[in-house]
Formats: sequence, C-alpha cells, structure tokens
Amino acid sequence: MVEKARRAEVEEPRPDSTWAVFAREDAGDPVRHVGTLPAGDAREAHAEATRLLCWYADEVWVCPSESVRKFSVDAAEGSEIGDSPAHEPAGDEPRTHEL
Repeated sequence: MVEKARRAEVEEPRPDSTWAVFAREDAGDPVRHVGTLPAGDAREAHAEATRLLCWYADEVWVCPSESVRKFSVDAAEGSEIGDSPAHEPAGDEPRTHEL
C-alpha cells in the first residue's frame, strides 16, 4: 500500500500588495496557478494578470498572496505537524491504491 503524503505548513514571507493568479484555459480544464504579481487591488491585479499571464483564459481568479498557504512534504520532515497524514481517513473508501 502507498503511504499518504505528510505535509507541514511552510512559512514564507510575502510582500504586501502581491496577488496570486489562478486561471482556467477552457471550460472543463483544471484551475492552475499561473503566477504572482504586485497590484493595488483585485481589479488592478486582474488587469495585469490578463495582460501578462492569461491572455486567452476563460476564467481568471486573483487573491491576496497573504491568504495563500503552502504545505510541503519537505517541511514535514522532523516537524510535529508532519507526524500525521494531510487528511485523516474517513469511511471505508481507501484514498490510495497499489497498482
């Protein structure tokens, strides 16, 4: 059986007024992170994102970078947080399968 990933939160300083940009190229595609950029507000971030990162995307999301949290397997090594799975199993359905 495959072991579940164990992650811990990574504390990364982020400059004020930066925005994380996520986009979906076409309907049905997954949303993906396409970059980070400085902007004064969400409308300015959207305008810059459209100009620089996602010209043809059907959908664009922007959110303040300080609201985004990173969790990493690398940070979990030797941390108390990393001593438990990222998500406790619930129910009978296994989340990992051995092929």
